[in-house]
Amino acid sequence: MQTHFAHHVLHSPTRPFLPIGIYGGLELTDASVLQAISDAGVQAQAALALQAELQLPALLTAMDLSVEAEAFGCQIRFSEEEIPTVLGRRVQSLTEIQSLPVPSVGARRTTVYLDTAQKLVAVGKERGVPVLGGVIGPFSLAGRILGVSEALELSAADPSTLEALLEKVMPFLLEYIQAFRASGVNGIIMAEPAAGLLSPRGLGRFSSRYIRQVIEAAQSPEFAIILHNCGAKLVHLPKILESGAEIYHFGAPMDLPAALNAVQGQVILSGNLDPTSVFYSGTPESIRRESAALLAATSVHPNFFLSSGCDLPPGTPLENIRAALQTAQEF
Repeated sequence: MQTHFAHHVLHSPTRPFLPIGIYGGLELTDASVLQAISDAGVQAQAALALQAELQLPALLTAMDLSVEAEAFGCQIRFSEEEIPTVLGRRVQSLTEIQSLPVPSVGARRTTVYLDTAQKLVAVGKERGVPVLGGVIGPFSLAGRILGVSEALELSAADPSTLEALLEKVMPFLLEYIQAFRASGVNGIIMAEPAAGLLSPRGLGRFSSRYIRQVIEAAQSPEFAIILHNCGAKLVHLPKILESGAEIYHFGAPMDLPAALNAVQGQVILSGNLDPTSVFYSGTPESIRRESAALLAATSVHPNFFLSSGCDLPPGTPLENIRAALQTAQEF
């Protein structure tokens, strides 16, 4: 299967550059992070402003890995200018996992992201650019509900309890993804960063096995699922590919040239300029060097597009994002 978004990437006249994150658009709309993650109108305006300013090849909803955990009842810390974070643990035992209520789509701030997606789809059709929503992956959601360290420990000491939690979150994730699909978006970016902390075998058992269920249920030519894992290394790649996704997005730990050689053109890979050291703390000149080096190292692979390795932090200078974009266009 080749999704329409994959076709869009592979047939771009220049090497695409699609950074993850819309918070750079807040500089253009004079809004705060808290407003953007709480109000669909504010979030959509930031995404639209960023895409218009830089002529990016897609529109994205914000990456916010607290949304689904909040729907499950986790406590969230909010601030005006920082991305929300999950506090504490929602469950601590198998008994609590078994009694954990499964929320319905529309709970808490899930409506903000679905409404943002609908707003972006309406304008995306006018601009002729695809729209991608964002959701968390199953193991990463389990880690936010249970605690990341605790989830990693259970993967070795008590895998059946961890699997009980994964089975608990899966129906909600599937429903949420189908709601994005119904909104008309061209796909989603599924963020599974915590799975990069697992062993390759653990990643296969506690992440890829469940993501494959999502892909089999939801992916279609009109709806792509892009799997993001900013912690994965080359040793994880074979197990990550077991998920069956068509497009993968990696962070700085992944050796992308070697990964591209390994996949032999069968799937699309993307990434992996570090969002903090390269984009947030760098200069346009240093970013041009970093971008050019990665583009040169991957130049023989048409199944690659340049991106940030993870979500760009709020406050990332627009001129730094623009420098990477111009480098890709000129390559």
